[in-house]
Amino acid sequence: MSRNHRLLVKNAKQVVLICINGEKYLTKNGMTNLSVIENGSVVIGRDGLIKAVGPAETIRAQFSEASFDAVIDAAGMCVLPGLVDAHTHPVWAGDRVHEFAMKLAGATYMEVHRAGGGIHHTVEHTRAAAAADLLASLRSRLQRMQRAGTTLVECKSGYGLELHTELKMLEVIDEARSSLPISISSTYCGAHAVPRGRTVAEATEDILRVQLPRLKELMSAGTLQVHNIDVFCERGVFDLQSTRTILQAGKELGLNINFHGDELHPMNSAKMGAELGALAISHLEEVTDEGIAAMAKAKTAAVLLPTTAYILRLPQPRARDMLDAGVIVALGSDFNPNAYCCSMPVVMHLACVNMRMSMTEALAAATINGAFALGRSDTHGSLEVGKHGDLLILNAPRWEHLIYQLGGHQEVIRYVVIRGNVVYDNDKTLDL
Repeated sequence: MSRNHRLLVKNAKQVVLICINGEKYLTKNGMTNLSVIENGSVVIGRDGLIKAVGPAETIRAQFSEASFDAVIDAAGMCVLPGLVDAHTHPVWAGDRVHEFAMKLAGATYMEVHRAGGGIHHTVEHTRAAAAADLLASLRSRLQRMQRAGTTLVECKSGYGLELHTELKMLEVIDEARSSLPISISSTYCGAHAVPRGRTVAEATEDILRVQLPRLKELMSAGTLQVHNIDVFCERGVFDLQSTRTILQAGKELGLNINFHGDELHPMNSAKMGAELGALAISHLEEVTDEGIAAMAKAKTAAVLLPTTAYILRLPQPRARDMLDAGVIVALGSDFNPNAYCCSMPVVMHLACVNMRMSMTEALAAATINGAFALGRSDTHGSLEVGKHGDLLILNAPRWEHLIYQLGGHQEVIRYVVIRGNVVYDNDKTLDL
C-alpha cells in the first residue's frame, strides 16, 4: 500500500457513504436507510480515488505512517458524496428572462413556444454565437454548479437543431470537460425541437441521414465524446414513432438512451422507453401507471425535475407512486433558459416539499441514482473504496442542513473536493 496520499479528511461528525456494498442504484427501503458513519474519516489517493473510509480511530491507526498532500480537519462538520445533476441544458446564448413575465401572466410553455419564443428563441441566438463565447458562459455555469456541490453533471446539446451548431455545442462541452475538474456526461439532443420551416418527418430524416452519421464518424475517430442520446417526445414536437426511430438509431451508435418523456401530455413514452432499454427518462409529469410499471421492470431511471414543474406550474411528477413501484428515482436541475437553477440543494428541497420525497430519498436520488442514470454509478454517487474522491464538506452538525436550508447552501458548503483536490474553498460560511 502506498504511504503517500492526496487528501485526508478526518474527524467528521458524520460521513454519509450512501452505499457500502457496491450497489449501482437504490430503490424503496434502500433509499430511506443510507449508510452513515459517526466520527469518520476519508482517505483519497494520488490517483484521485478513495482508498479508505471508516471510523476516525480506525483510519488513524491504519494510516499512522502515511503522508498526505493535504489534511482537512472536519471536526463538527459533515462529509457527503459530490452531488450528481442528471439533466441540464447549459450551452446556450441569449437569456429568456422576458419570458418569465409571460409565464407569470399565464402563458403556457407551448404557447410561448408557438409564439416563437422558448427553444426557438435560444436556437437563434446559439446558432449565431461564437464557440468561444459559448465556452466562456458554459464554464461559468458549471463553476456555479460546482460551488453548489455538483461534481458530475449531464450536459446536452439541442439548441442548434442542425448539424453545424449541434456539433459546435458538443465540441464546447468537450472543451469544458478537458479544462474543468467537474465530470461531464455529454448528450446529443438534436431532436430538442422541430426546426422552423420543417416537418417532423423532415427533421427526423435530417437527424438520421445527416447528423447521426457525422456524429458516428467523429466518435469513431476519437475526436468527440458523446455518451447519451435525447429526444423531446411531446405532442407538437417529436411523436412516439419518430422518437423511437431516433433513439434506436442512437442506441446502435452505442449511445445510452436518456430522453424527455411524458412532460406535458401522457404520450406513454415511458412505456416505449422501457421497451427500448432506455437508461433514463426525464420529466414524467404526465407519466401513466403503465409507464411507471414498465420503468420499474426495465430498471429505467426516472430523472425528476422539480424546478420545471415549479416554474411552469405543472403537476408535480408522481415521485411517491414511482418510489412505491420500485422505480429508480434520480433528480436533475433541468438548468436551461426556462429553468435557471444551478443548485442541486435547491432541487432536493423542492423534491422534498413538492414531490413529498424524504430527505434521505432526495439525497440518494441526487447521488447514487443520478450516477446510475448517467451510467456512472461504478465511479460516482457514493463514498466507497475505488470510486472517485468527490465529496462535499458541510459546515453543519447534520447532513440534512444541505436540504433543510432553502437557498442556504452558500453558507453550508465549506469545501467541494473532486478527485481529492479542493476545487472550492468557501471560507465565507457563517455558523448556524
